[in-house]
Amino acid sequence: MNVTDLIRPDIATMEPYAPVFPFEVVAARLGRSPDEIIKLDANENPYGPPPQVREALANLKYVHIYPDPESRALRHALAEFTGVPAEMLLAGLGADELIDLIMRLFLRPGDAILDCPPTFGMYSFDAAVNGAHTVAIPRRTDFSLDIESIEEATYRHRPKLIFVASPNNPDGGMVSDDELERLLALPAVVVLDEAYVEFAGLERSRIRWVLERENLIVLRTFSKWAGLAGLRVGYGAFPAALMPHLWKIKQPYNVPVAASAAAIAVLQTPGYLERHIARMIAERERMTALLAEIPYLRPYPSQATYVLCQVIGREAGELKSALEREGILVRYYTSPRLRDHIRISVGRPDQTDALIAALRRLA
Repeated sequence: MNVTDLIRPDIATMEPYAPVFPFEVVAARLGRSPDEIIKLDANENPYGPPPQVREALANLKYVHIYPDPESRALRHALAEFTGVPAEMLLAGLGADELIDLIMRLFLRPGDAILDCPPTFGMYSFDAAVNGAHTVAIPRRTDFSLDIESIEEATYRHRPKLIFVASPNNPDGGMVSDDELERLLALPAVVVLDEAYVEFAGLERSRIRWVLERENLIVLRTFSKWAGLAGLRVGYGAFPAALMPHLWKIKQPYNVPVAASAAAIAVLQTPGYLERHIARMIAERERMTALLAEIPYLRPYPSQATYVLCQVIGREAGELKSALEREGILVRYYTSPRLRDHIRISVGRPDQTDALIAALRRLA
């Protein structure tokens, strides 16, 4: 017997997700030490978490005990932070786990989701893993949603879930209130991914809309604004009617004690994070202005922690490789829509200066 013959045929033929390589691996390949690498390819917070997180991790008492399966302390802290009752909040091993959990809740093999590429690749990836297919409605040339085509496709293909990121990855654009209202009027569950909303202003979050909308789910994460990407903790606000069913299918001990303690420490030190968010927003605007001065780049306005740039008159993949040889990592995509683009994460001012100097040398 060939054991691979027993694999689901759809899994055997699906394309793998393409994450960025760890910077230690890239550093070794380039013959550089990790501290020589400027990592602007994965939208991490360059300032890291507040010192209280390290203190909380150093003082963990019960790492030998399984974590609370309901993450009660974290959910109560999140309720104070978001204004959403703890009974409507679910914590996860990053927002990625919650995306997969939502699909397992709703999708049977052959069902459909709808997403709007270019966007976060985990939506279509998790749909494939769950035996569903993706109805892709491409964004317009300015990366805004094609609402009319989404409406038409929803009634034609009957997707159970519509995934929309706001701000969107990779362009950093936001969904308007009117657009979201039109999506919520459709016969599907709308999953609004707000992984970067803190950098657009929390007043622009729609997480409290879940209190009044039975078909809206809002996802958030500690990976970006809180500097906890390595600990993997996210959360979502869900309609109350869904919560009993989510508890049934969630892995029992999904959020580690370290991740939970770190997230609670973050929520208890808002001033530190507010300062660093403001610094990153200011640096995003400075970097965008400087990128606009590079003759072969066209940056798009962004409300997130990255700037998407169209590369004009040269190969974007070659530019990504040339920057890598300079020790600067940026994101390049091979999809047809983004083949002539690179995405650059917001770093510290000194990292921006090094990036711009390299781009000028490469002109």
